[in-house]
Amino acid sequence: MSRHSDTSADSGPSAGPESAQALAERAVESLYVRDRASQGLGMRIVEVAPGRASLRMIVRPDMVNGHKICHGGLVFTLADSAFAFSCNSHNDNTVAAAASIDFLAPSFEGDELTAVATELWRSGRSGLYEITVTNQRGERIALFRGRSHRISGTVL
Repeated sequence: MSRHSDTSADSGPSAGPESAQALAERAVESLYVRDRASQGLGMRIVEVAPGRASLRMIVRPDMVNGHKICHGGLVFTLADSAFAFSCNSHNDNTVAAAASIDFLAPSFEGDELTAVATELWRSGRSGLYEITVTNQRGERIALFRGRSHRISGTVL
């Protein structure tokens, strides 16, 4: 679960955990429908909760580089998409302010990568998220950290 230091940053219905969950699901689905990049790369949403998102992607032949490993930019993109869905799950329009990644192991054509984004902290207009990317054997491929910035408006 996410840890919040400022619950006033949450928006939308707040009657209880079910309503926060329903809002997260609706916000992420709405964002995903408009996210042609994630769709085009074959990313699938696996799990959504307030401040959390999990995505999967199969490494296709057109995703490997000259070393026959998944291009690092595509691992970054998977993690970045999980980050985006996680920080927009509160229905506040939120964008990346900064992000970094550490590549821990290669992934290969045919691998199924999973990116799990977890909200570490959110207060006012800022948030901090950690995303772990693993392969189908549960081996860590990358660790990504993103800092979010809330902008005006809502996702829905």
